[in-house]
Amino acid sequence: MMDNIIKRLIGENTTCDFKEFLERKQFKSWLKSVSAFANGLGGSLFFGVNDDGEVVGLNNIKSDTEFISDKVKTIIDPIPDFELKIFQTEDGKNILELRVLSGSMTPYYFVNSGSRIAFVRMGDESVVANAHQLSGLVLKGRNVTYDSLSTEYTLKEMSFDVLAKAYEKQTGSPFQEKLLRSFSLITDKGFLTNAGVLFSDQCPYRHSSLYCTRWTGIHKDDAKDSREYQGNLLSLLDAGEQFVDLHNLKGWIKLPNRRLNTPDYSRRAVFEALVNAFIHRDYSELGSEVHIDIYDDRLVIYSPGGMFDGTLIQDRDLDDVSSKRRNPILADVFAQLDFMEKRGSGLRKIYNETAKLPGFTEAKEPRFRSQTTSFYTELLNNNYRSQTNDPVNDPVNDPVNDPVKSFTLLQKDLISLLKETPTITRPELCERLNVSLATIRRAIAQLKELNIIERIGSDKTGYWKVKSGVDKLIKGR
Repeated sequence: MMDNIIKRLIGENTTCDFKEFLERKQFKSWLKSVSAFANGLGGSLFFGVNDDGEVVGLNNIKSDTEFISDKVKTIIDPIPDFELKIFQTEDGKNILELRVLSGSMTPYYFVNSGSRIAFVRMGDESVVANAHQLSGLVLKGRNVTYDSLSTEYTLKEMSFDVLAKAYEKQTGSPFQEKLLRSFSLITDKGFLTNAGVLFSDQCPYRHSSLYCTRWTGIHKDDAKDSREYQGNLLSLLDAGEQFVDLHNLKGWIKLPNRRLNTPDYSRRAVFEALVNAFIHRDYSELGSEVHIDIYDDRLVIYSPGGMFDGTLIQDRDLDDVSSKRRNPILADVFAQLDFMEKRGSGLRKIYNETAKLPGFTEAKEPRFRSQTTSFYTELLNNNYRSQTNDPVNDPVNDPVNDPVKSFTLLQKDLISLLKETPTITRPELCERLNVSLATIRRAIAQLKELNIIERIGSDKTGYWKVKSGVDKLIKGR
């Protein structure tokens, strides 16, 4: 049974390893984890604890502490930041924690007998870094990102008409050549950075590609439509949007007096997901590309490269995802075009935009998952009906298509406030619900379209009327 002290210590660590005893001859068995922790998010090694988390204790804690400190300092290069702590259980057993901090001088190598090896974490193991991972560690140690690296291409060889057109459309201001330098797309010596090449009209990078497929059914069997695109990021973004638009069919929801058409996917959510894929992907991984796979029941966007901080998105709270960026220059340009926000809220926005679809339920929430070298965004088809023989657009006996049963939390709270205080103003709603005026207006428009609420009288002297019966559901939720 795991000791309470170990439970507490594990709870304070994102990554940890257990060692029943200190291996003095085969010290690589635990020093490889020191290298991996320093190259990643940091972590702890607990000596005197077996694989089951049971405390067995160490007999010579002082000697073990000195040995560990000496080996870390002489075998790991450069020396990582670390600390050693001794804990004692209630029954007097000693535990030694070697806590290794995430390093900024990567790669941290294990150096011994002529070998020089960098390790990284893969799940709960420390493994030898491959060439691609080692390259990323080198860039991190130099405080350099892939998109900032200079290339041999010059401004004379490339044009930026697509970027200029997008900039003028989005900002209303003329695009000037000096912006290329302020955006860090060219260096002071006139050479394009990798970011500059990726935004150029002629972009020659083969890995700047997008593969789009509409599959038959819910598996990768036969393809109804398959297309490949290569070029600059803005062209790929546009191509991806058009491909999804082509296959974004319409279902409908039965309302009291009419039918309301609803798309399979939120167009804005798809846009946000594509922007996220192009900005945060790992461009140093040659031979890879962004994929859009559309099935009957879902749309999946894949991009090379996991979370930049090494965590798994499925283990994170969407409201607490760090804004660390693998490609800060690409992100800044997209932010200048108002295609994204700088504060790292893209995943939450994908969720919020999807939730605006009529008939949305929690069962249709977007899903995000990542691995060390990949990131997936999965949007569920809002009109797909699983385990039923009803056609996709048949709303009969389907709770998903019952507008009263499918309100979002914001809509429920809004209805409650309108019922309680019919004369409440929109600014007052913003304050009570802690959302923007634009969000309130969209929510009200949706409820009006569903014939759930209506405005009686003028904006100044009128009041809100909620559809009869709806308030009972809200109070009983």
